[in-house]
Amino acid sequence: MSKRGYPASKKLLTGLIGAPIAHSASPAMHERAAEALGLRGHYQLIEVAGAGAAGLAMMLEGVRRLGFAGVNVTFPYKEAVVPLLDELAPAAAAMAAVNTVVVRNSRLIGHNTDTTGFARAVAPLLAASGNAVAVIGTGGVGKAIAFALASLKVADLRIFDSEPARAERLATLLTGHGGARVAPSVEDALDGATGLVNGTPVGMLPNRDTPVPASLLRENLWVADAVYSPLITPLLAAARAKGAKIMTGRELAIYQAADAFELFTGLAPSTEVMGEAFDEVMAARSSAYHAA
Repeated sequence: MSKRGYPASKKLLTGLIGAPIAHSASPAMHERAAEALGLRGHYQLIEVAGAGAAGLAMMLEGVRRLGFAGVNVTFPYKEAVVPLLDELAPAAAAMAAVNTVVVRNSRLIGHNTDTTGFARAVAPLLAASGNAVAVIGTGGVGKAIAFALASLKVADLRIFDSEPARAERLATLLTGHGGARVAPSVEDALDGATGLVNGTPVGMLPNRDTPVPASLLRENLWVADAVYSPLITPLLAAARAKGAKIMTGRELAIYQAADAFELFTGLAPSTEVMGEAFDEVMAARSSAYHAA
């Protein structure tokens, strides 16, 4: 039994709210991690497109009442759920974005494991490069990435968004957390940068676009993408062709899931087990794609 009371005989009910999410590897990762710990886990995909505040509130009320230990939240609802929760962990409150909601004593508590997960994933790249990083996109995951980089003491953080007001809001939130400069263009954000992170959904299947023109990529720039479907996005393919070091969305997906699982259960899951489950999902998807 975990310290939060999950005996092996009880089903651990968790899930994911977002759209589109049919591609998600989260069910496989969470259910395999639960099995390895002797729990009976079920991870439910809750795909509802275009939900407003009332619709989200109804879904969250169901999570509260139907026995969920908690749910993850993904695009496009990471910011929209914030005012609908009973409480926010300090880090989630600081960035006004949530990707994990834990049910505790019938209260909905928001956390952000995208931040902790990305910090774990990107640390090796930062250790081997300079300290100037551009983040493209300042929505829910972009916020988490920027806060993760700030927590790792990135001295020169540049943020760009196609909606400048949104980037300005993030820069304000980062005041007191290391700060960031709002770049007026992608070109400006990348000028002199040693690292680049895509925090937008651009490049997620079926989209095949890239948030950064290939002409701006270069060998002495590491490039990371939060998107993992496909694993090698058009951005990463172009960066690799230039000789740049790349980081797929695999590590972020695994580490954020592991941190969320521990919040749900009080038990630390095996990231190796979660990684194997993730890889199996991606391999099956690749086989299906090539067979089509």
